[in-house]
Amino acid sequence: MWYIILVLIIAFILWNTTLIGYRDRNVEPLTVDESKACCEEAKSIIRVKPENKQAILLIHGFPSTPSVYHYSAERFHEAGLDVYAPLLPGFGTDPKQFAHTTFTQWFSYLCNYYENLRGQYETLYVLGISMGGMMTLKLGETYCQGTLAPDKLVTIAAPVVYNSLKDGIITDWKQYISRTLGLFTPSIGAHVVTGNPKGEDGSEYWYGYGGLFIRPGLSLVHAMKEVRKNLGKITCPLFSIHDVNDQTVPFKNLKIIEREQNSVDFHILETEMGDYNHSRHALLLYRSIQQSLTDTILEVLLEKERTNHAQA
Repeated sequence: MWYIILVLIIAFILWNTTLIGYRDRNVEPLTVDESKACCEEAKSIIRVKPENKQAILLIHGFPSTPSVYHYSAERFHEAGLDVYAPLLPGFGTDPKQFAHTTFTQWFSYLCNYYENLRGQYETLYVLGISMGGMMTLKLGETYCQGTLAPDKLVTIAAPVVYNSLKDGIITDWKQYISRTLGLFTPSIGAHVVTGNPKGEDGSEYWYGYGGLFIRPGLSLVHAMKEVRKNLGKITCPLFSIHDVNDQTVPFKNLKIIEREQNSVDFHILETEMGDYNHSRHALLLYRSIQQSLTDTILEVLLEKERTNHAQA
């Protein structure tokens, strides 16, 4: 009897911690209706010039919106790039509906969006923050070795591991019971966040969802395993950035990306922000660093193009 109980306990622990047998149930294609956006700040940011040949795709995080790019989008556009920062399906609208969506659906939408842009522009860069950075890596894994390869990739605070004792990374212990919780509810306390009055340094302008999104979170964490497994497929130029004191995605994720990617031109930047009342995570949102960081990103992105122009 005790043996059976012990086996059941072990099986229960493994089922929760390894996500063995997990798959996204909701995979049907989603669309975005921006008329249902929770606020103007949550809507897509698009800046284009006629006949421009260069563009950048900006991918927001979880459960955020394109608002994190309100500063850098204008800077990229001023530098001569068409800018596309789309609102991903499920985000920035109704948090209760979002709780029933999955990473498969978000990434499928993003792939279609990316392929459409790739067909329009001679040069296309991709930049993502947090989950957006993870999606940027997955786009690289999907397209780098084909005819639709992005010209350069930039990731900021991208997660490829959530909880791993082997890697010394524990993002949140609660994840180990999330699969069980997800059997009973898709989310807890889901609500819209339209700014953070207690924030500072720009974090007060964060727009997205608040609460605990159990099922979407499980989908995201499960997808990380495949992204990490395929990091070696990234052969495009890659610039990865992370703050050493990031309180949302552990800094050790950057070191994993550095070790396991296979880019022909890899750059890395470790930032160390001061003592602010925010998580040091969505770096392009923070006034104290967004200008210098955007300058650095533009230097990396446009370096080859400016060199070629000078040689012409």
